[in-house]
Parts: sequence; C-alpha cells; structure tokens
Amino acid sequence: MVYYKIIWKHSATKDLRAIDKKFIAKIFEVIESLSRNPFPKKYRKLIGTDSTYRIRMGEYRVIYQLDLKNNLLTIYHVRHRKDIYRRMK
Repeated sequence: MVYYKIIWKHSATKDLRAIDKKFIAKIFEVIESLSRNPFPKKYRKLIGTDSTYRIRMGEYRVIYQLDLKNNLLTIYHVRHRKDIYRRMK
C-alpha cells in the first residue's frame, strides 16, 4: 500500500485557527485517512485543474493537491462550505 506524505500549506494552518475546536479532531482524522486513500468516497476533482481535489466533511471542505509521482498530498485550504470557493484566489 502506498502512503502519501501530507504537507500543510500556511494557508491551511491559518484556516484551522478559525474553525471551532470541536470539529478539529474530525478534520485531522479525515486528512490522515487521505494519506492512505487520497480518493475517498466523497472526493471531487475541481474543474479546470489537473490534480486539485476537494473532500466534504459536513459543513467543511478540504482543498488538496495530489502529486502521484512523488507521493505527496498538499493541503491548501480547510474552510466552511460557504467561504471555501469565493476566497480561494
């Protein structure tokens, strides 16, 4: 089984500070599971990108990019669903 190394961008760690603490454990659990399976049941490829995906976790979304060649998974954003797409630029 291939495991992917998770890299957190500064933007993602900054996003975590704005999230209620009761959701943080679940978010980390889901992101850790991405290291074993980067294409879980609720993932979607973002339109107009080659290797950028999002996964739903209730009211929150994680935007990540996958480098299959180097086995890297980079977390770019973790935000509430109402904010994730309009401030991603």
